[in-house]
Amino acid sequence: MSTVILALAAGAVIGLALGALGGGGSVLSVPVLIYLLGLTPVAATTTSLVIVTLTCATALTAHARDGHVRWREGLLFAAAGIGPAMLGGVLAGHLPATVLTVAFAVVAAAAAARMLRPRASAPDGTVAVRPARAAAAGAGLGGLTGVLGVGGGFLAVPALVGVLGMRMRSAVGTSLLVITVNSLAALAMRAGTADGLDWVVTGPFAGAAVLGAWDGKRLSARLSGDTLQRAFALVLLAVAGLMLLDVLV
Repeated sequence: MSTVILALAAGAVIGLALGALGGGGSVLSVPVLIYLLGLTPVAATTTSLVIVTLTCATALTAHARDGHVRWREGLLFAAAGIGPAMLGGVLAGHLPATVLTVAFAVVAAAAAARMLRPRASAPDGTVAVRPARAAAAGAGLGGLTGVLGVGGGFLAVPALVGVLGMRMRSAVGTSLLVITVNSLAALAMRAGTADGLDWVVTGPFAGAAVLGAWDGKRLSARLSGDTLQRAFALVLLAVAGLMLLDVLV
């Protein structure tokens, strides 16, 4: 199968995940770029940030038009996480790769378990959120994502649901805002590596991901919040299991 066809197929799947679930893009795209498309880890992470930024920004506009983005909490979340993410990145450079992989898998599994646990929440727009609580959660999320080296959507959605009490649809839309801001900040720090991007891979991948995000948005409108929440949790469990298997085998 040619590189372009692989890039188109992978981009469509990742865009669908981002549009429907508000996360999972960087978790899925980096392994695909390395193992299927042959990029180096540095090139893969930079390429992933480009793809995720474009895809999330596109999906964000659709969710915002439907009123599913909590702008105040989302911007506070993103702003509070930038500093801790930088510190986490420094710490990650001193940890063995195996430790990072296991930590990533454990955090993903814990987030999935929390999402699968039934909890009652009020309808969108009725949950009062304290700015200090949102800032603390955003800082913690930024630290974790900095250490684990991912965009953070797979952690942002559970945090927005479990910590801030958002319904799933608002959490999905707001997480896209958080990912877009964080990815732009990360890209600014990686400006020196952007010259080496393979646009034969990046272009088709990003284009298919953007189109997939629109389909994902339509899918999210047809499914209940509980169904989306269970689907997101199952994706997290699958990622955690594959990563642990990679460490053990």
